[in-house]
Amino acid sequence: MLEEFKKFAMRGNVVDLAVGVIIGAAFGAIVSSLVGDIIMPVIGAVTGGLDFSNYFIPLSPKVTATALVDAKKQGAVLAWGNFLTLVINFLIIAWVLFLCIKAINRLKTAEPPPAAPSKEVQLLTEIRDLLKSR
Repeated sequence: MLEEFKKFAMRGNVVDLAVGVIIGAAFGAIVSSLVGDIIMPVIGAVTGGLDFSNYFIPLSPKVTATALVDAKKQGAVLAWGNFLTLVINFLIIAWVLFLCIKAINRLKTAEPPPAAPSKEVQLLTEIRDLLKSR
């Protein structure tokens, strides 16, 4: 059973999947930083200094804090600003993956059409067909 598992784990697809997951996690961290550290501050600056990460709707009368972290400690909140940031993360990741797959598909070469048979093979085929028709 251990030998069977070893064969399964060392198959090319499993190893490729593991590499993909690790690279995907690193890529996700890069996109999160891009959105949180570059894109959202620019959007906040354009909209007058709004910080979307702290936008929330209190769902309990106990919530009086103005910062999301403190508000979550006081009670239930609907953190729509954080959700908006995550949606932007997702859209950027989806767009980049779309562009990568599109580029990979463009790089793939179509299989060349099968080569035409040589003149000798064509001649032999004609002779065979003539002999069959007799």
